[in-house]
Amino acid sequence: MKVRGFILASLDKSVTLNTNEQQKSQMLKGSLWMSAGNLISRLLGAVYVIPWLAWLGANAGVANSLYSMGYNIYALFLLISSVGIPAAISKQTAYYNSIGEYALSKKLFKTAIKFMTLIGLVCAIVMFFASPFLASWAGGGADLVPVMRSLSIGVLVFPSMSVIRGYFNGNNNLAPVAISQIFEQIARVFYLLLMTFIIMRVMDGNYVSAVVQSTFAAFIGMIASYGVLLWYLKKEKPVLDALEKKHGKTELKIDTKDLLIETVRQAVPFIIVGSGIQLFRLVDQYTFINLMSWCFDYSRRELLDQFALFAANPDKLTMVVIAFATSISATGLPLITQNFAQKKKKELATLVSNNIQLFLFIMLPSVFGMMILAYPLNTLFFWPSNNGASLLFWAAAQSLILAFFMLTSNMLQGIYQNRYAIKYLLMGLVVKIVAQLIFVPLFGVYGPLLATFLGFLLTCWLTIKRLHKITRFNKTLVLKRGLLLLILALIMAIVTLIAKHFFGLFLSTDRKVTSFLLVVLCATIGGGVYTYLALVTRIADKLLGARVVGIRRRLKMR
Repeated sequence: MKVRGFILASLDKSVTLNTNEQQKSQMLKGSLWMSAGNLISRLLGAVYVIPWLAWLGANAGVANSLYSMGYNIYALFLLISSVGIPAAISKQTAYYNSIGEYALSKKLFKTAIKFMTLIGLVCAIVMFFASPFLASWAGGGADLVPVMRSLSIGVLVFPSMSVIRGYFNGNNNLAPVAISQIFEQIARVFYLLLMTFIIMRVMDGNYVSAVVQSTFAAFIGMIASYGVLLWYLKKEKPVLDALEKKHGKTELKIDTKDLLIETVRQAVPFIIVGSGIQLFRLVDQYTFINLMSWCFDYSRRELLDQFALFAANPDKLTMVVIAFATSISATGLPLITQNFAQKKKKELATLVSNNIQLFLFIMLPSVFGMMILAYPLNTLFFWPSNNGASLLFWAAAQSLILAFFMLTSNMLQGIYQNRYAIKYLLMGLVVKIVAQLIFVPLFGVYGPLLATFLGFLLTCWLTIKRLHKITRFNKTLVLKRGLLLLILALIMAIVTLIAKHFFGLFLSTDRKVTSFLLVVLCATIGGGVYTYLALVTRIADKLLGARVVGIRRRLKMR
């Protein structure tokens, strides 16, 4: 009998789920931890760029392109090597726990660790030896080969580390995941900056060597993260053992092999859909330089510089914003699966609705703020450039649809609509490829951004339609509150724009220090206005719970 059949047969004996308010509190607590971990790690991953590019000097643009090209391929190998198991572990752990089978989720965890260690070894070897072919195909040349090989070491560690993160997520314990992400970035950035400074300022100044050490820093960060996760596993073991002893039914007798096969079956869609953004980026990486060289008269170095402007540079900042959506989707996945497993249709619909509203509450002001402050942000993190700022502006706008894809596709998979999630992504990818061939010759460096937007727009539209059909979430409520949040974000944007022009009278946006001051001042004012409006309209109460009511009372706001 299939594993899923065993599970469904056990649903009538399942434990009672939390109430909506408890789930909202759980969701908010998890989102706060994941948002904090993602935000801090992403900020560290963006801030390092300032000294890193300064030390690379005249080779900064080319070095950044090599770094980005290597990471794009590396990210795909990470997804392949993890075969979607971490998200599936989170999903299946939540599923088994929801029917009281704590012993089964522990068994799954131990089996997955062994399996993923082997997968990591195989994928690391493949990436190492395939690097010359992949580098040549990408147009990165021989300089890209050592960059990719230094990254292949990280592929060895990542799969088993991600299983531990998925296990914690499935148990709704996200603090270890968030803290491990922070430690990973601290270790990575420290090693990256230290080695770049030594190579560029103390030794011979070979920028390729600096990039190689900068990418090898990913492995250093993973070792630090692994240590934190193992420490938390040891610390949390008594709690997990107590839960197993108290609630563990052990009624399902499932062979270890069948358990792993079922999890992999659930995992495959996660790798396909989870690689969505990366697949779109790889289309850019493997078509942009070729299309531009056919249509325009640019040298290879000029094309690498342009690739950095539209892809490598904006990604470092827009991924900070997209991290919020990743946090919400990662937190909501096990809760959505629990409600679906228990056939709690009303609670499931409410949770989907709340997730979308919370997404809009966070993302709209974040995206609008980045768009308005595009020029000083580009100066602060890279260098003054009208073209660079313009590309960052449109990349920030595009990040809203990318982040919405992350959120909705995860929710769709959480309710076992994997086939549709894959189908919609592939349809969007076809649109991206066709649009890429048309828009790059027409719009040059702006073409890939427009093609990506159109591709994900189709995917998101189809995904949200399917979500509504299955869950019947309150579409009218989401639209009304979404419109209110859009109005609040637009008011914030207008105030931020006025503040930018005012402070711009005496703070130059062509210098890093004054750009930093302008960004901080404008972000503080804009954030304060949005917070005030959210409290006055009480939309924050509805989305963030009773704690916000207490804050408003302390501020003597009705």
